[in-house]
Amino acid sequence: MLKCIVKLFVCFCGVVFMSACSSTNNKPLLIDFSADSSAIVFSHIEQAGLLQLQQLNKNDTALHRLIAVLQSPSEQDTTLKEAPVEGKILVTDSCLVFVPLSPLVKGRSYLVITHLNTRFGGAAEILKGELANRLRPVQKLLTR
Repeated sequence: MLKCIVKLFVCFCGVVFMSACSSTNNKPLLIDFSADSSAIVFSHIEQAGLLQLQQLNKNDTALHRLIAVLQSPSEQDTTLKEAPVEGKILVTDSCLVFVPLSPLVKGRSYLVITHLNTRFGGAAEILKGELANRLRPVQKLLTR
C-alpha cells in the first residue's frame, strides 16, 4: 500500500513538473491586417525567435521561407487562382510585418501560412501521446 502511494506521489510530481515547464503562458501567434489593411502583421512571436529574426540579413531567403501569403479564390469570385503574393518582410522590435508589393484587394481572401512559433508538441501532447512527427504550420485565412 505504501509503495502504491509513493508511486502515485512521484507520478503526480512528474506531471506538475512537466506542466510547469510547458509554454502555456505564451500567447498564441496573432496574424491580422495592419490598421490601414495595407500589410499583414504577425504579433506575439516568441522572444528568442524574434531576436534571431532581427539578426538575419534583410536579403536572407530564410526569412521569406517562414511566411507564405496566398491569394485565395472566394465563393463570390471563382475565376481567381490560388497564387502567391509577393512582398517584403520587415522585422520590428516586437513583431513581423509582411508588406505586399501590390496592394491587397478589398473583398479578397488571403491564406497566410507560417512556421513562426511552431512546435512538435507541448506537455499536454506528451502526456496524451499525441506528438507530431513534423512541424505543422500555422494557417489563417484573412479576408480584407
